[in-house]
Formats: sequence, structure tokens, C-alpha cells
Amino acid sequence: MADPMRIRANEAGGVTTVRVLMSHPMEPGTRKDASGNLVPAHYITDVMATHNGKEVLNAMWSGAVSQNPFLSFKFKGGAKGDKVVVKWIDNKGQSRTDEATIA
Repeated sequence: MADPMRIRANEAGGVTTVRVLMSHPMEPGTRKDASGNLVPAHYITDVMATHNGKEVLNAMWSGAVSQNPFLSFKFKGGAKGDKVVVKWIDNKGQSRTDEATIA
């Protein structure tokens, strides 16, 4: 199982800013190891975020995203104390879901 995501969500002036640090190898499948063998592709393909059950972000990624990706996004309508849930799925079918409370 992947390490927990570090999620911070802060509301100011009616806009909620969410910052997420995800722990993932993000191997594109084109890199070679020390023996010259291709390292198998292993990367996040889908990232979803919801606020009170309503989708506020849906992103499709590829192997072009760096290892341990950082994501920041904003949305309107969040209030202090509300929950933001972030989920990712990778090309091997693994997934991770974590949540944070808006501060």
C-alpha cells in the first residue's frame, strides 16, 4: 500500500486552495536499470478530488509526471471544517484515498 498523501486545504475569501503531495514512483516505462533492462511502467493515471461529495477536480496523468508528484488546485464553495477527499488510481490498478479538513 502506498504511503498516505499529505493534503492541506485552506479557505480564504471564498476560495479553497488544496495542496497534495503524493508518494508514487511514477515510472514511465522508458527508463533502464543498471543492467540495461527496461523498468516497467508504473504511474498514476487518474486523480479525483471531491468536496462534500461533489467532484471539484478530475485529472488524467501519464508517465510524464515526476516521481512523488505535487498537485495544487483551487475551487470555490468550500468552508472551514468541510472535508476534501483526494483519490488516485495507477496503471497497475492500485489506488489510494485520503482526506483533509479545510482550515
